[in-house]
Amino acid sequence: MAETTKTLKLTFLNSKNKKTNLSVANPLENLDEQAVRKAMDVISGANIFEKEEVDMYKTPQSAQYVERVVTDVFNDAEDKQD
Repeated sequence: MAETTKTLKLTFLNSKNKKTNLSVANPLENLDEQAVRKAMDVISGANIFEKEEVDMYKTPQSAQYVERVVTDVFNDAEDKQD
């Protein structure tokens, strides 16, 4: 059986100009550019995501919906859960 998941991948530049991603599971469908840009601006403006003195989400760069389909060939773990 195939299982499909969807995420919203937000790409930013950190304060060292390196790409960093933030993924949102089960996002609202059909968000427009303006809504996503506004949300990314809020995230970058909050300045609360820091790792080793690097602002992780400093400059918004892009956003994409990403769909992932997983199809089992077999899965013995499902049989053992009964």
